[in-house]
Amino acid sequence: MATVNLGRIKPVFRGAFNNSTAYVIDDIVTSGNETFIAIAATQGNATSNGSFWTKLAAKGADGTDVAATLANKEIAFKTNAGALDGIPIGTAGQFLKVNSGATGYEFGTQASAGVLQTVRYGTGTPWTQSMSGTSFTQINNGATDFDVTITPSATSNSILIFGQLNVQMYPNANNYAGSVRVVRSVAGGSTNNTFQAGNAHGSRPRGTFWTATNSAGYEPVTCFSVSDTGHNTTSAITYKLELIAHGNHTVTFNYHNNHGDGSSGYHSQAFSTIMAQELGHTIADA
Repeated sequence: MATVNLGRIKPVFRGAFNNSTAYVIDDIVTSGNETFIAIAATQGNATSNGSFWTKLAAKGADGTDVAATLANKEIAFKTNAGALDGIPIGTAGQFLKVNSGATGYEFGTQASAGVLQTVRYGTGTPWTQSMSGTSFTQINNGATDFDVTITPSATSNSILIFGQLNVQMYPNANNYAGSVRVVRSVAGGSTNNTFQAGNAHGSRPRGTFWTATNSAGYEPVTCFSVSDTGHNTTSAITYKLELIAHGNHTVTFNYHNNHGDGSSGYHSQAFSTIMAQELGHTIADA
């Protein structure tokens, strides 16, 4: 029977390329972390010689030794330059966030969008305070200012100031009115008395809200609410109430009670309060 030589019917892996080894067609070798197959019989011709070799598998980019690059407990990320870097672990309660420059990552505390803190001053102690003229006077019972102090945790956080003021103006023969304004003092410094006041208009005093009494001398509670979005500080801020009387009249202000004593409802002892809340965001105008 005749014998037919079919030749090599499958490639043969020959291991790493050796310049002194003789190779035949379909021999496969490795060189430089890549794989080549002989397309012609060869000896002493490098795998880069396209007349004898064809690349079967190209080498990929060299990887990075992550264990050597990162410290223990670091999180790996790719920098803008394309390099591998690591973020050290934060402290308990922190979370991973984008840094303030939006150029990378960092661990930090979570910024709250709600109420971060509330400070309150309230009193039900009755007192009287007489004033006249055309200038504002700090509401004070003779020993204590009617104010509240809060220390913001961030310069951009808004402060909400609100409360209620029970005050009656006397004498009661005529209708009397006054203007109250909320003023701000940072770290015991100078007072900003127009941050929440009406616009300048002629010689009119710039107040935050009106308070008035009727001809009988009775007055309901006055509630107020203002916001401070421009304090730009993390120092202690004191918010106070100042009051200006009706024209040049000398007016006596009775806080928390009617000027008379009795068992009727309008003689009841009232309560006033001022509160400050730090919000974890800036209040936006509508």
